[in-house]
Amino acid sequence: MSHALLVIDVQLDFCPGGALAVPEGDAVVAPVNAMMPGAGTVVLTQDWHPAGHSSFASSHPGQPAFAQVIMPYGPQVLWPDHCVTGSPGAEFHPGLDTSRADLVIRKGSNPAIDSYSAFLENDHVTPTGLDGYLRSRGVTRLTMAGLALDFCVAFSALDAARLGFAVTVRQEACRAIDLDGSLARMRDQMRAAGVTLA
Repeated sequence: MSHALLVIDVQLDFCPGGALAVPEGDAVVAPVNAMMPGAGTVVLTQDWHPAGHSSFASSHPGQPAFAQVIMPYGPQVLWPDHCVTGSPGAEFHPGLDTSRADLVIRKGSNPAIDSYSAFLENDHVTPTGLDGYLRSRGVTRLTMAGLALDFCVAFSALDAARLGFAVTVRQEACRAIDLDGSLARMRDQMRAAGVTLA
């Protein structure tokens, strides 16, 4: 039980045809499913935003999608409306084997704060509860996969490393947005934090 697989946001809005499609986002499904049997614990995360979330460009008149603004908790990219609670785009990709999940963490549900990381909201203070869950199960090692490598996967990996977990990111089971060089930048940050990029 010391090892857990953390699968980040493999949802329809992040796959081709979705509201915030990550290039080849659906290509992560098969490798993620293949990793599940080897994990003692499987955790899935879901972006789960109320309509009108503060991270949506539509909530900031005159601001385009992918612009950056300063929120009370720091810089925030403004995204197209995506993964709205209960919408089809918020559902897991139908090919993802959700039957193996021990826990589903829904994040980003506070309308005032975005949440890239599976562990902490973007204020870097408010916990999701995942840390306590993993510790109660004796988990010390995490393997991460999912979408997008340079945002929610990377933020989750960095927080997990700070919290003392041994973290490996399986890059073949991730895809990236690569917004203004974000992929190289976040890879560097993960390596510097001691995250293994496999």
